[in-house]
Amino acid sequence: MTPINQRRLANFRANKRGYYALHVFLVLFVISLFAEFIANDKPILFSMDGSLYLPVWFMYTEVELGGVLETEAEYTDPFIVDLINEKGWALWPPIRYTFDTIDWSLGPPYPHPPGQEHVLGTGGGGTDVVAKLLYGFRLSVLFGVSLTVVSSLMGILAGATMGYFGGLVDLIGQRFVEIMNALPVLYLLIIVASVVELNVFWLLLLLASVSWMALVGLVRAEFLRIRNFEFVRAARGLGVDNFTIMYRHVLPNAMVATLTYLPFILNASITTLTSLDFLGFGLPLDSPSLGRLLSTAKSNLQAPWIGLSVFATLATMLILLIFIGEAIRDALDPRKTMGSQQGY
Repeated sequence: MTPINQRRLANFRANKRGYYALHVFLVLFVISLFAEFIANDKPILFSMDGSLYLPVWFMYTEVELGGVLETEAEYTDPFIVDLINEKGWALWPPIRYTFDTIDWSLGPPYPHPPGQEHVLGTGGGGTDVVAKLLYGFRLSVLFGVSLTVVSSLMGILAGATMGYFGGLVDLIGQRFVEIMNALPVLYLLIIVASVVELNVFWLLLLLASVSWMALVGLVRAEFLRIRNFEFVRAARGLGVDNFTIMYRHVLPNAMVATLTYLPFILNASITTLTSLDFLGFGLPLDSPSLGRLLSTAKSNLQAPWIGLSVFATLATMLILLIFIGEAIRDALDPRKTMGSQQGY
């Protein structure tokens, strides 16, 4: 690690709030990655007649387990549960419900308040709120990261091209960005939803096509500033091609300022997904969406545990990301980095 990166890492660690927020966020995200082993209506592992089965990874029909149906075994069915207990044993996750598992043992009215079986109660359809929050947290973060990466790459490419070449390229590019900024995203989603069935791919593609402008102005300004530096002009004089100059010499300098915006763009991506799901123009209805759960909370004001749980989850996630972004901004601040260097 270079000395300047060591100083940046030291500055990041000096921001205790962001440093610990990163650890908390990583712990929560890693836990959500193993959601199938924490909240699931299938056993993690079970044994029958001396054979081991892994229903989390593999699909087993009821016939394979000694039943009569050719469809996948329903592990919440008392018949299957008794069959496993008679012929072997099963290792169940701590929460025996996935995000869409309906607890049929609970009768109406729905939703049900928190209790021993459902720590945070159930949603409008008798589904476990903890399981929904766990799967929804993972989906929100993964979708937000994917949207941030795709839109940032598009924005960096557009801003770098406009700033490096300038002139007519820059003029046309700025007008195009202004047009894209004026497009009504919600109307576009309504139009697309009437033509195709929205899924994760379509939603990611559509949002990326209208959210890549976040970094264009910053990257363009950095490339405009750096393109006339002596080392860039020297590289041109030596006959180095434009792509190599942009990639090796200009982009690393521009990325210092760009990286500070990424946690905030991730924050905005997660908020956008939640808002669209809340309005009904986001992911499919069978997705474990926090926005959909928030809509359920709005429809069931007599069940405050739903709204409070979603609010706490979203607030914790977004606050942690903001703290991390502030720490990254401090770590990459040239004034603090140079100040540390002078202290050496």
